[in-house]
Amino acid sequence: MSDSFDVIVIGAGHNGLTAATVLARKGKRVCVVEKTAQPGGMARMVDYAQGARGPEIAHLLYNLSPAVAKDTGLTVDARRLPTIALSPDGRHAELRGDSLRHADGEAHPDAAAYAELRARLVRFAGLLGQMSDAPPPSLAEGLANLASLRDLGGLAKLGLNLKRLGKEDMREFLRIVLSNAYDLLLDDLSDGPVAGALAADAVRGAFSGPRAPGSVFTLMYRMGQGGESAWPMGGFGAFEKAAADAGAVLRCGTGVASVSVEDDRVRGVTLEDGTELRARAVLSSLGAATTMRLAGPAHFDIEATRRLRKMRAKGTAAKLNLVLSEAPDMPGLSDAQKAGRLIVAPSATYVESAFNPVKYGRVSDAPVIEAVLPSLTDPSLCRDGRQVLSAIVSYVPFDPEGGWTEEARADLARKVIGTLETYMPGLSGRVTGQTLLTPDDIAASTGAPGGHWHHGELSIDQVLTVRPVNGMSRYAFGIGGYYLCGASAHPGGDITGSPGRNAARRLLEEGIPS
Repeated sequence: MSDSFDVIVIGAGHNGLTAATVLARKGKRVCVVEKTAQPGGMARMVDYAQGARGPEIAHLLYNLSPAVAKDTGLTVDARRLPTIALSPDGRHAELRGDSLRHADGEAHPDAAAYAELRARLVRFAGLLGQMSDAPPPSLAEGLANLASLRDLGGLAKLGLNLKRLGKEDMREFLRIVLSNAYDLLLDDLSDGPVAGALAADAVRGAFSGPRAPGSVFTLMYRMGQGGESAWPMGGFGAFEKAAADAGAVLRCGTGVASVSVEDDRVRGVTLEDGTELRARAVLSSLGAATTMRLAGPAHFDIEATRRLRKMRAKGTAAKLNLVLSEAPDMPGLSDAQKAGRLIVAPSATYVESAFNPVKYGRVSDAPVIEAVLPSLTDPSLCRDGRQVLSAIVSYVPFDPEGGWTEEARADLARKVIGTLETYMPGLSGRVTGQTLLTPDDIAASTGAPGGHWHHGELSIDQVLTVRPVNGMSRYAFGIGGYYLCGASAHPGGDITGSPGRNAARRLLEEGIPS
């Protein structure tokens, strides 16, 4: 294997793989270095137990950008899933696009209001989706280069799309974008499972409740590509395949110890086993502060160093993966609905109440859960009638009172299974294997800062031109040939590939240093 490349990408998560694919398809010699034995990052598939496979952390596609698919040649067999807002009284609700009905097919009293609200949010979210496909606009460099002219064109297009909204919609967009999701939802919907599901979407992974200012922004962020959720058949391996097909080299099992810098330019990396790899550019999909530390804080100005270290990134989402002896009973749901995205958030008030304990290092006794049984859609994941259940649990502290002892871990798993058992009677008796990942585990496994799914809060002071910090929002990372391409860069997390694509395109526009 050669030790010299045009570009080295640090981290083989979906953003790192996306960046590598874009560059390799342009004829660049690219090496992706991954600390763990398996690529995929938060989107990797793992063996649960007894031959059953499933998603280790992220389990659905929400916001995959069409621009990413175009630039990488990525092909994903994605099966759209309905969202089922579970109700303790059995009157579950099914959400498919703008359609809302009770799970038994009866009309839902909030159907018309939901359709209007969702259509409005998706329309507004399209503006955010447009901004996700390019670096945050900046004309600070003047109009003397092509990148700045593209920025001007992007701003003009954004302005035109804003104008097309019409005065009333434009005013509404500006009114709500920085407001809180709780009030917005309850202005139109009753405080039941539908409002609860939307509130949960607004704050999943965040250290905030739906009453927090700016939670409408994060709700719209989730709807940037239409707001539908889908299961990728076979898992998320398409990102790895696209990179390999493009000719990128994947080097797994050893992480990067440091980035080599000479004369204010990167020259390569030194691996943890002592191996030196040379390159003219380095892209990092790690957290922003980690990316700075690898090159050495001395290469950054004091203010940038301070801001990067202060970037808020305290994860609040845990993951529980279960192997079941058979599919669980779910009274009131059809087989197709059982295979959907199952949300435990009986009301927006429930979601807000679940947030309160995490502020004090405690886990709520009534957790917010997004669960899916991917093996019902994708039988290749299991054999012999068994099933896998993947559950994302919101509002789990990174550093709880007393730490993550075995007792604390067991208590969390019991709470999650017990909560799910309200809607899946007898679930606990069908569990034959389980794996729990706390935010602390996720940080250790993936390197995500604070175990945060977005590598940092998607709050209004940490997005767009100030993500990760002011002056570093356009992927170039303070040293010649050094770029940030992970979720701590614009536009943020979720399985979008946008940070990776945008960073790679930025490097190509600026030219790989000689």
